[in-house]
Amino acid sequence: MFEASSTVLRALGAGAALAILALPTSAHAVDLSFKVEPGLTIPLTTPQSQIYDVGFGQTVKVLFGVTSFLDVGPSTSFMYLPNELEGGQAGVAWTVGAGLRLKRPHTATTFFGVSPWLDADVLYVRTGPLNRAGFDAAIGLAVPIGSRRTFWVGPFMRYLHIGQGYREGFDNRDAKMLTLGVSFEVGTGIPVPPPETVCSASPTGVVSCPDTDFDGIPDTIDRCPEVMGPMENWGCPNYKKLVIKKDKLELKEKLYFAYDLATLEEASFPVLDEVVQALKDNKGFRVQIEGHTDSSGTKEYNQTLSEQRAAAVLDYLAAHGIAKDRLVSKGFSYSVPTDTNVTVEGRENNRRVEFVVFFSLINDAK
Repeated sequence: MFEASSTVLRALGAGAALAILALPTSAHAVDLSFKVEPGLTIPLTTPQSQIYDVGFGQTVKVLFGVTSFLDVGPSTSFMYLPNELEGGQAGVAWTVGAGLRLKRPHTATTFFGVSPWLDADVLYVRTGPLNRAGFDAAIGLAVPIGSRRTFWVGPFMRYLHIGQGYREGFDNRDAKMLTLGVSFEVGTGIPVPPPETVCSASPTGVVSCPDTDFDGIPDTIDRCPEVMGPMENWGCPNYKKLVIKKDKLELKEKLYFAYDLATLEEASFPVLDEVVQALKDNKGFRVQIEGHTDSSGTKEYNQTLSEQRAAAVLDYLAAHGIAKDRLVSKGFSYSVPTDTNVTVEGRENNRRVEFVVFFSLINDAK
């Protein structure tokens, strides 16, 4: 097909540089990432499919976040197809372009943070002596590696369409290629918020860290900084019916409601009483009470039921001395399952109330 030249390489570099300079420069945190996509390239149409074997393709992208769902940025790619004919010239193509990507936000927490994505680019294509226009489109999955989500990896499928207007002496049919591979992406990751309190060093070099409850665990790592607790429980008391985790109060026992109603049963009261105590012990906690259902019934009915059950829990906590400005309730119907809805046990696990914790100081909270 074609042969790359120094002119193509210069155009490639200049085009990518101009595209980067043309984009906003105020990217921050998770707004900027670099992505490479190696894979196998398959010619889909004649004459390419008759002349060339399966080859290699490589796409490189720089992505700037416009919103948590949308990225834009320049791209460049290279494609090599070995010739099936003895002594025949290999097929080589270079592209420079720009496009956009739609994705699931990289801060999502459910389904292990997996981010499906869809992108498309408008391209300038160089194939030997010919300049062509083209476009590509791809779908894929990005799986985060590590809690900071700096690295992402996952499968992808990319379709490349190279247009060809009429040129005397050349084959005038469009070329169509498919690349299958694994993408690798690196970004700035999810920022780690600075601790609200920091350690300090005296002139003699002795380091001291704030410890509000004097339990020997610095406030920077103490999940219950206002009440004493052992290190094995991250500074929190050993409650019998709940565990205080980094971002939630996890109940050891389920809450029970009357069948198909938002009425709490008495079996739930001891658990909620301990939640009340934990919130009284830790006045810097605010909680979002989340109601979840299984998939039985309509989404609208389950949405209403999940909201009402979350509100019933909020009312119980408020009636037992927790200020309402520390509480908020929300229903999710069956949109956030933790188990399968196919089995009885799975549906039972999906019917739940969760307490998401927000750590912030609330003055004079009761």
